[in-house]
Amino acid sequence: MYHPEWIKSSLKGTHDTKKILRDHGLSTVCEEARCPNQGHCFSRGTATFMILGDICTRACSFCAVRSGVPSPPEDDEPDRIVDAVLSLGLKFVVITSVTRDDLPDGGAGHFARTIKALKRRVRDIKIEVLTPDFRGDRKALMTVLDASPDVFNHNMETVPRLYPVVRPQASYTVSLDMLETAKRLYPWIKTKSGLMVGLGETEDELYGVMRDLRRAGCDFLTIGQYLQPRRSNLKVVEYIRPEVFERFRIRALEMGFRAVVSAPLARSSMNAEALYDNARN
Repeated sequence: MYHPEWIKSSLKGTHDTKKILRDHGLSTVCEEARCPNQGHCFSRGTATFMILGDICTRACSFCAVRSGVPSPPEDDEPDRIVDAVLSLGLKFVVITSVTRDDLPDGGAGHFARTIKALKRRVRDIKIEVLTPDFRGDRKALMTVLDASPDVFNHNMETVPRLYPVVRPQASYTVSLDMLETAKRLYPWIKTKSGLMVGLGETEDELYGVMRDLRRAGCDFLTIGQYLQPRRSNLKVVEYIRPEVFERFRIRALEMGFRAVVSAPLARSSMNAEALYDNARN
């Protein structure tokens, strides 16, 4: 697919990350979502672990992850995550999942068990979770937050006007409420969200989402170019130039975000440890 000259990505990594992941029978969003930064991260021995299988119960039009009927959660998966983290020598871990609308708690308990296993077995580990919306179930959200992740991430993805096309099974207000609730009830946990651009949104709409996130107390923000992962996914409406991403970054910092990454290939979980470490107080 056509990409402008400032979009340069690599799917090839030189590290043995893939072998470690395969040895432990684990999935990553890097591979399943066809992330353009896969080679960058794998070559540095990092990955974003995707729990609860690799089949999603939703079918968002921007996402390459397969949709369908997933298998039951695997009880030993949290321990396999820990084993892989120890093999990779990681001190900052990002855990995400497919959406599991088939489970009563949306998979929240599995997130909590994974967080607790990491904290129990890996000394001084920092954990970021990137969760689905749990259909707005506050009890499920609190199950995850009670396990004390260091960062709670939930991506807004796009502006409200585009939700019916981009996230037809999701709700802008539900997603925003999750972030607001997390910060209000667990103020010591950093909150984070990510946005895609190039889907037809206007700058004013984008700034509106930023303002909503700041009112919800969101600490960290990532903004990246949407890239069509498969021909069956939404087409790119516009490729945003790097200097415009810089304008977004400056505006977000002026609004009060503690840390912002805004660049064509910025992704929610990429360089998450550096974003956390370099955040403004």
